[in-house]
Amino acid sequence: MDPFEAARRLHAVLPPTPAVWCEAHDAWLKLECLQVTGAFKVRGAFNAIAQRHDRPVVAASAGNHARGVAWSARRIGIEATVVVPETAPRTKIDGCRALGARVITHGESFDEALEEAKRLAVTHGWRFIHAFDDPDVIAGQGTVGVELRELRPDVVVVPVGGGGLVAGISLALDCRVVGVLVEGMTPRTLADGLRVRRQGDLALRVMRERGVERMTVTEEEVRREIVRLAACDHVIAEGAGATAVAALARVEGRRRVAIVSGGNIDATRLGSCLQHEALLER
Repeated sequence: MDPFEAARRLHAVLPPTPAVWCEAHDAWLKLECLQVTGAFKVRGAFNAIAQRHDRPVVAASAGNHARGVAWSARRIGIEATVVVPETAPRTKIDGCRALGARVITHGESFDEALEEAKRLAVTHGWRFIHAFDDPDVIAGQGTVGVELRELRPDVVVVPVGGGGLVAGISLALDCRVVGVLVEGMTPRTLADGLRVRRQGDLALRVMRERGVERMTVTEEEVRREIVRLAACDHVIAEGAGATAVAALARVEGRRRVAIVSGGNIDATRLGSCLQHEALLER
């Protein structure tokens, strides 16, 4: 799991995303929402597929990993099938189809989609690309941290779903890393990209070895940050993407960075967040 080797592999294909200063939080925001697929997941997908692409691939995802696999497979020239839960946002499903992937909806959760993707891999002889518990995927996600080194952060705040992003970033940086989870997520959570039953075994091991800290934010804090980012910073973030930024108020540091991990939010969901906050202000 070497994010520096992965960075050399990805450099010519995926240009670095910008980091912008946020006056409201007195911190840097790393805008993975401006990634080619709208989220950081394409980094890990491409790093894994580029190293071995002798057969079709299959993946399970709430949406962003599926989109990353679809983009990477098309770029490399192989077939991709992605399995998404029935609750996956329409914008993410449409994005996968637009990139040429076969999309299968299965189950109400990521974990049900995961089991179906594994079954398809065995049945058809396809290569299964795990969304977060794979060493090449973790190394690819860690390239976010490689790009942050020039900022010399003393703390980086990262949203946590399966744990691949926070594990990879912790391997790339010698500073404090804080992973942020959302309390009591339901199937209708705004942070759908983070809703998994548990973190991956490999990701958890890396997080423990690297001393990654954990904290939580509420669904309402995520909702408010989605709106604030759009209204004040002109940044469109999905729920998972706003999670780390929502935690900044409780994270101390001199040079802080929060990862805006993705921006693939349905227009209707963004509109409902804006309307909700407008009603609260009356």
